[in-house]
Order: sequence, then structure tokens, then C-alpha cells
Amino acid sequence: MAKSLTTPLTDEALADLQTGDEVTITGVIYTARDAAHRRIIEAVERGEQPPIDLQGQIIYYVGPTPPRPGDIIGSAGPTTAYRMDPFTPKMLDLGMKAAIGKGGRSKDVRDEFVSHGAVYFGAIGGSGALLSGTIKGVEIVAYEDLGTEAIRRLEVEDFPAIVVNDVHGNDLLEQGRNEWRRPVASEQS
Repeated sequence: MAKSLTTPLTDEALADLQTGDEVTITGVIYTARDAAHRRIIEAVERGEQPPIDLQGQIIYYVGPTPPRPGDIIGSAGPTTAYRMDPFTPKMLDLGMKAAIGKGGRSKDVRDEFVSHGAVYFGAIGGSGALLSGTIKGVEIVAYEDLGTEAIRRLEVEDFPAIVVNDVHGNDLLEQGRNEWRRPVASEQS
């Protein structure tokens, strides 16, 4: 059974999560990809406030497709997370408590998640149409000129994800590789 989380996230809510835990997220999450991350960091370096309050927030690495008539959002599947690795430490410093994407993160970023008491969730790539069904409201809040990469405020209900990197330093992808790794001939003797 999936664990329910609501935003903004708290340290207490994240402390009990373990890699492999299935979660559902309800509340507000924000979207941002490479270009938006770069702009946020550049603004902060100029002494400006970020365009959104990142305290306890989740950033979803997604560039949704345009909505069909009658829909509020198009397909909203995750993008590859490692592209945000150069920006993630600063985003964590600004208060971000979780990110959602697909694929693994660098060792340095995983260490940053631990030192900030934050987590990385994976969402299933290729399921963007299904994930968009959990999005109940959407509003562009910054960098509209970036098109699909603009920062959006999403109101989600029971958004499904899985804990890939927990606050204890565990990595689901690494655990999977170790579990399914074939022993080399010298280990079989």
C-alpha cells in the first residue's frame, strides 16, 4: 500500500521513507527543467528571490505537452533527472525537499539529498497521459517565455511515485543493480 504525502513536505514525513516505498502525493508541486533551474540560480546569484517559495516543495522535472481541448494539461511524464544535477545542490539550499524525475542521480547529488534531509522520487517514464490525470489544476507562475519549460504550479491528487533516493543515503537503482548483478567466474568458486 502506498504511503500518502501532502505538500509542503516536512522532515518528519520524509524520515520514515525508504527506497522502494510507493507514495502518492497530494497538494501543490512545481514543474521546472534545465532552463528554469538555470534562471532560478542566476536570479539568486544576483541577490534576487526565486520566483517561487521552495521551502518544503517538490520540483517535478517535466515539460508537459499542450492540452487537448477540454483538458487542463497534456501529457506530463517525467524527464531525465541527471540533467538537473548541476542545479540541485543550490535548489536544496533554497529549501526544496524533493524532486521527481526518471533515471538516476550522481553520487554528489545523492549526498546532497542526505545532507538536506531530502528525497528523490521516480515517476514512470512513458506514463505521462496517466500521470496527467492526477493533475487537478495548473497555472504558469514564472518564465512563461520558456513554453513547456515554464514553471508551473500543479495541484495534484494521489500522484504516484516511488522513493529512489531516501534521506538515509540509500539508492534504489544501485540496490537493484547489486541484487541482479551476475557473479563473475571468480565469485562462483
